[in-house]
Order: sequence, then structure tokens, then C-alpha cells
Amino acid sequence: MTEETTSNYVKPVLDIHERPTWNKWIVLSIQHLFTMFGSTIFVPTVTHLNPSVALISSGLGTLAYLIITRGKIPAYLGSSFAFIAPITMLLAAKSGGGPGAVMVGTFSVGVVYAIVALIVYYVGVEWIQKVLPPIVVGPVIMVIGLSLAPSAAAMAMGTNNGGYDYKVLLVALITLVATIIAMMFFKGFFGLIPILCGFVIGYLVSMLFGLVDYTLIKEASLFQVPDFTIPFVNMDPVVTLTVVLSMAPLAFVTMAEHMGHQLLLNRITNRNFFKDPGLHRSLAADGTASIIASLIGGPPVTTYGENIGVLAITKVYSVFVIGGAAVFAIAFGFIGYINAVITSVPTAVLGGISLLLFGVIATSGLRMMIESRVDLSQNRNMIIASVVLVVGIGGLMIKIGSFELPGMAMAALIGIILNLVIPEKTTK
Repeated sequence: MTEETTSNYVKPVLDIHERPTWNKWIVLSIQHLFTMFGSTIFVPTVTHLNPSVALISSGLGTLAYLIITRGKIPAYLGSSFAFIAPITMLLAAKSGGGPGAVMVGTFSVGVVYAIVALIVYYVGVEWIQKVLPPIVVGPVIMVIGLSLAPSAAAMAMGTNNGGYDYKVLLVALITLVATIIAMMFFKGFFGLIPILCGFVIGYLVSMLFGLVDYTLIKEASLFQVPDFTIPFVNMDPVVTLTVVLSMAPLAFVTMAEHMGHQLLLNRITNRNFFKDPGLHRSLAADGTASIIASLIGGPPVTTYGENIGVLAITKVYSVFVIGGAAVFAIAFGFIGYINAVITSVPTAVLGGISLLLFGVIATSGLRMMIESRVDLSQNRNMIIASVVLVVGIGGLMIKIGSFELPGMAMAALIGIILNLVIPEKTTK
């Protein structure tokens, strides 16, 4: 896998190792913070993890990423949407294992990244294209989004709390419309944070409808240590094959996304990060970030396309700006009022945003296949895509005693196996 530099390269405002003046540094870093803020806190909020811990793990993971990649790749890492379903399952199921299981699952994701990084270092990257082509990754990404659709609908209607509520539905729809308007028509800084705009508008409308519980906000303090879940301190890891296989296979999906982001960064910055500092370093850094998150109770993290979009628009590629955003994220995690407000966000608001975001995840998988010119008129491609979609969305699973291999993980594994087994050309 290689990436050529572009001939229409535009000179950056700040290159990768250039440091801005302190006042510009603060503003530019805060812009990156708010760009990732909505998505990063959305994942823990909808999965009932601690949003402040997610912010801190996001910041720590990004700093670790910058260090491991030798400060050569301007990438921000935030909470990954790919793991919403398995995290929810592990926390909700009676035998799921709770936070201890999520910790082990998140840790296993980092281990998979580390193993693949080691293989890439010694073997190269060509084998990844054979194992994870668009015909496998695209449908799996669609499964991730579509399998979450019932959860979005339930939150938007209030049925996840035991009954239908027209006020909840109305707030959800207003939130959805506000987010869409922000994505379509807002310009400049506000155009970069449509999810956060949707959050704010939905929250204000929820206040008018009496859906906000102010108890936590009244009890909050300015400085507050989040509820970290630390192994063997206030949480016992739950190590089972079911837990590992619930999340570890999805690392290959986010890995493909990671490499796509690297290709995009190559084009934007006119560099080849696959060679310097090397794909093995960026994969190892991404995996290390998830391991850090697992040790304090955060969700798995991955590179964020939203922040890459900010780089492309502003032409500011400075890793100092990215590092500044990470420091601010860590600081925000210790502000009690922020955690209290985030925790008090009604499910109606989350449902409204989910109706869009979970669909965006699904369509990004479709977009990957279209841009890669996957020909679904070929029986081989049609078979792989069809089986992956039905297995994943249908929830087909393997269950042997206490061992379970859930539908989403099965979809990823079956897609990889079918791609390797079915020949490229047949006699038919």
C-alpha cells in the first residue's frame, strides 16, 4: 500500500512541526476540541460509560499517539462508534460482566492493533488489503450503523424507558432537524461542530419540556475527579473468550478506517506517513491509546475524520495544536459541571442525534464500496456483502455453554473468511 503526494499541494498556514503563538495556539486547539467533543462524549453517554473519563482517555490517547509517532502525524483520537453495540451488550446483559468486561474488551482491541503493527513492521502492509478489502469492510461498517438503528428509534420514542412519550419524540425530532441544519447550512467554526450544536439545541428544548433532571448539576463542583474504573482497584477484569471476541474482531474494522485516514492525511499534508514514521508506528499508537482508555474506564478510541477535516479546511497541520487540544480535553474531564451537564442530557436528545449518526455510519460503509468501485453484479461480491449484512443485522450468533460470539463480530469474521475462500474468478 503506497500513497503518492499530490501535485496541487497547497502551502500550509502552519506545518507539522511549526508552533503557533500562544493566543492562536489556544484558539486553534479549542477548535479541534469542540470538533471532536460531540462525538467523543456521545459514545460514553449512549453506552452509559462516564463522559468525563472518555474525554480524559481521548486526551491521554492522543498524547500517546503523538509521542509514539514521533510527533510526525497530526491526528486526534476520540471515542470510536464501532464499539457502541458490544459495549452496550456487555454492560446490559446479565452475564455480560459489566465494566470489567468492557475493560478487557477494550484492552483486547489494543492488543490486536499491537499484533498487527508487529506483523506490518516485519512483513509489510500488502496482506492487509487482501484480508480487509472494501467488499468486507464496507458491509461490516454498514452492520455497525444499522444494528444500532433500533436503539436510536427506542431513545427517540422513549420506549427504552418503558413507554411511548410524544414529548420525547418531539424533542428527538427537533434535535435531529437542528443537527441537519447545522451540517447543511452553518459556516465557519459552527459548521465544524454540528453534533455539538444539535446537543445544545436539543438540551435547551428539553428544558422547556421538563425532561432535564437538574439533580446532578446542583450537586456538582467546579473541580471533580471522575469515576475512573481502574483494574483491581475498584473493578475486577472479566476475562472470557466471549468478552474478547465481542470486541477484538471489530479492531480490524477501525484499522481499515485508520488506514483510510492515513491516506487522507498523506494527501492533505503532502507526505507519506506509511513510510515515515511508518504504518506500524501509527497502528501501535492507536492500539496503545485504546489500552490506556481501558485502564481508566474509557471506550476504545480511534483517529477522527472530523479533526482531519479541520486540518484540510484551516491548513494548520501543527502537532502542537493537536497536542493542545488533547491537554484541554484532559482538563475538561476534571470540570465537574461539564460532566454533570453531559450526564443530564435526556435520551430524547441522544435519540435524535442517533437517528442521523447511526445512519451516517451505515452510509459511510456504502460510500466506501462505491468509491472503491465494488461491482455487486459479480456473484462473489454479492455473496460476501449479503451474508455479512444478514448475519450482522440479524444478530446470528454462536453460543456454546457460556461462550458467545455475537452477530457483529461474526459478521466481520465471516466476511474475512468468505473473502479468502471464494475465488476471484469462477467458471460461471
